[in-house]
Amino acid sequence: MTGERARVIVVGAGIAGVACARELAAAGVPVQIRERARVVGGRMASKRFDGRPADIGAAYFTVSDPDFARVVEGWRAAGLAREWTDTFVAYGADGRRAVPGPMRWAAPGGLRSLVTELAAGLPVTVDRLVLGVEPGPSVDGTPCEAVVLAMPGPQAALLLDPALADATRAVQAQQWTSTLSAVLRFPHRRWPDFAGAFVNDHPVLTVLCDDGDRRGDGEPVLVAHTTAEFAGRHLLQPTAAAAGVEEAVRDLIALPEPADHVHVHRWTYAKPAAGLPEAYHLDDDGVGLAGDAFGEPRVQTAWLSGRDLGRALARRLTA
Repeated sequence: MTGERARVIVVGAGIAGVACARELAAAGVPVQIRERARVVGGRMASKRFDGRPADIGAAYFTVSDPDFARVVEGWRAAGLAREWTDTFVAYGADGRRAVPGPMRWAAPGGLRSLVTELAAGLPVTVDRLVLGVEPGPSVDGTPCEAVVLAMPGPQAALLLDPALADATRAVQAQQWTSTLSAVLRFPHRRWPDFAGAFVNDHPVLTVLCDDGDRRGDGEPVLVAHTTAEFAGRHLLQPTAAAAGVEEAVRDLIALPEPADHVHVHRWTYAKPAAGLPEAYHLDDDGVGLAGDAFGEPRVQTAWLSGRDLGRALARRLTA
C-alpha cells in the first residue's frame, strides 16, 4: 500500500486501532494510523526504568474469545506473552483473602510490546497530533472515505466537527473514570507473597501488582492504581501524589522501608464507567468508533471492537 492514498485513517494506535487497521490491510483497503504519542500501545502502556519495562496502564489481560485466544497463542509462541496468575488477593474490611478467577496474562517485555507486534508492517505515524475530523470525511484537511477514532470518547469529542452528529452523540454517551498508576521501586522484596491484589473500599488504592512476579524477573517493583476520587485531586499535578500513594502501599502490606523511586502516571480517561451494548460505532458519515467502551472494560473487548469495526468497514468499502 506504499504510495497509495489512505481510504481509511485510523486515529489512535492502541490495540483497538491497530486491530482495526490490520483487518483493513488484510482486505486490501489502504489505511494509515496516526498516533499522537511517540509509541504505539495506548493504555497498554509500559515505561522503562533503567532498561526494565513496567506496565503503567492495563495491569493484565484475560482471554475468553476463541479468535483472541489465537492471537494470544501467537504471542505466547513468540515469547511475548505468558500466563501469569489465576489468583489475586483481596484486601478489605474482612482482612486479606485469596480470590480465584480467570487466568491473567502478562508480557515479559511489557504489554506495549504486544501492540507493537500487532502493528508490525502497518503504516503508523507516531508523534502526530490530529486536530480535527471534518465532514467528508477528512482528517486535518486530508480527505478519506472513513475515519476511525480509537480512543476514549471524551478525547474523540474534541476532534469531531459538530456537523458529524451521529458520532458526536455516540461519544457523548460514553462515561469515563480517572486513575493514577504509580511504579514503586524498592531496594529489596519484603512484602507478603502475592501476584496482584484488589483493594476494596480504600481511600487511595484499587489494585496493587507485584511487577517482578508479573514480569517473571523477581525485581522488587510494585505498581499501584488509585481510586478515581484520589486521582481527581491530583490530575493537574500527578507527581505530587507520589508520597500519598507510597504511604498507602507501605501501610497496606506493612513494608518496613521506603521506595527508592516512585513514578506517577496520570490517566484522565482510564476506564469506561459503563459499557455500551454495541460492539462498535459506524455511521453513514464514515466515522467509526472502537475501543473497550463497547462492552466490558477489557483488552480483549478493545481488540474485538477494533477487529469487528475493521471487518465492517472492509465490507462497506470493497462491496
